[in-house]
Amino acid sequence: MKPQDFIALIGPAARACHKAAGVPASITVSQAALESGWGESGLTRTANNLFGIKADSLWRGETVTLDTKEFIRGQWVVVPAKWRKYPTWQASVDDHAAFLKRNPRYKDCFLCISAQTFARALLKAGYATDPDYADKLNRLIGTYNLSSLDGEGA
Repeated sequence: MKPQDFIALIGPAARACHKAAGVPASITVSQAALESGWGESGLTRTANNLFGIKADSLWRGETVTLDTKEFIRGQWVVVPAKWRKYPTWQASVDDHAAFLKRNPRYKDCFLCISAQTFARALLKAGYATDPDYADKLNRLIGTYNLSSLDGEGA
């Protein structure tokens, strides 16, 4: 999917989650773009999971097991993981906001005054093992002017 089409498709849901939960819409869209390969990843096609959210012990919904690459002890390794499965992309976007909001390890993210610092706080809190995760999100935010989603009326 073309980036502009992807942004147009999930932008409204991201803006709604910004209002409801305080997750910057630019973070929602940049994470979804990065984690799902603009909606084209195997996890997204199989499970409508746009954010790479794993199925932890608290998850009561459907799951799917697929391999993932994790950065462990300074190197990339492939490991199987159990992922949350959603009926729609909207459900994935809504759960992403709820997941961040209810998980205490992400509380510092909500103290940030910009999407760029929110991205760094996500990495620090362990959202991803990729040491370049925050930089990748921030590049997407800049390249596609995703901060415009966070503005007035968001």
